[in-house]
Amino acid sequence: MSKHEKKTSSLLHYPVLVVFSLFFIGLFALDMVTPDRSYSELENTTLSQRPALTQFTAKGLNSYFTAYTKYVKDQVAGRDQWISLQSVVETTLLQKQQSGGILLGKEHMMFPRTYGLLSSEERTLPKNTAALTSLCQRYPGKVNVLLAPAASDIYKENVPANAPLLDEDGYLDQLSAAVQAAGGSFVDVRQTLAAHKSEYIYYRTDHHWTSLGAYYAYSQLCDALGLAPFDTAAHTALTADHFYGTHYAKARTWNAVPDVITYYDLANTLTVWNVTAAGQPAEGQTTGLYDTEKLSVYDKYAMFLHGNNGLSRVQGNGSGRILVIKDSYANCFVPYLTANYADIDVVDFRNYNYGLDQLIADNGYDQILVLYNFDSFKSDPYLYRAGVTG
Repeated sequence: MSKHEKKTSSLLHYPVLVVFSLFFIGLFALDMVTPDRSYSELENTTLSQRPALTQFTAKGLNSYFTAYTKYVKDQVAGRDQWISLQSVVETTLLQKQQSGGILLGKEHMMFPRTYGLLSSEERTLPKNTAALTSLCQRYPGKVNVLLAPAASDIYKENVPANAPLLDEDGYLDQLSAAVQAAGGSFVDVRQTLAAHKSEYIYYRTDHHWTSLGAYYAYSQLCDALGLAPFDTAAHTALTADHFYGTHYAKARTWNAVPDVITYYDLANTLTVWNVTAAGQPAEGQTTGLYDTEKLSVYDKYAMFLHGNNGLSRVQGNGSGRILVIKDSYANCFVPYLTANYADIDVVDFRNYNYGLDQLIADNGYDQILVLYNFDSFKSDPYLYRAGVTG
């Protein structure tokens, strides 16, 4: 028997080793012929690209191999399928109630694992509260604050048992008292949303409320301001299905139930302003209210208001002006305001680097609405600008 035959015969005594060796050789070959991806829509994240070795020093080599390890992990062939397989094993075989930092609740609902304030939020929340009260004091009787509760606050019974979630109600009560003491109005939508919890008011796989949940909150705002609400029966409702949101991008559960986005066919225009200084800009680009091209990509929710622009104006069908200071919870809420105001100006501090006083002076708004989800309110590092005077 030749040496080659002996070696082959001995290898056959280790079939598992042979199978795994062939598997990894095949995976390596597949990686070599599979083109790299720059972005993963399913995870809503940018993927690492092949690094270049620029320094032949210990530090340079260490940096290179660290980056290369991440590159290999991000670009492995069948990445999406491997993540899905991991989810199946963890949730079905190991019976885990969380995946990727997301709690897996009843009725296929997903919730963020928020057990308390982060150290950064312990600093940011008081600053944002102070900014809010300052705005109320500078414009008494005009500021309305609507902080949407998280789905876990409304659907407590669907959260996995014994999950020690943040006491959001306590913080909302404190904020309500602070806003009212400063001369503002706090639109507390918790009871309204709880009364409609049997309806589809929060997405299962995403952190936003649905257009229906936003409508119930909007209707309560109309009651507070003495306005007639948007008539949904008078408009055509359109839908986009197979929406998998931000929670799914982290949890990637195999049995997730996709969501449906609903929006109304409105002809109103939206102008995205080119902001270069405080106050009302002179130049902007006008487009439709929705970016329907986003309905063909992963992040379908970005179709509302064309995403999170620094300053934009929606032309409405009512009278007067309102300024909306917001996070993305307002994106599906703002279209309803077209029934009540002629101009709806929308500020998102993530892309607006100035205070508000000059903008307010330029436009003489009838009302100011601060609309945030509590989770983003407690962590937004830019909301302090609402409290900046001048």
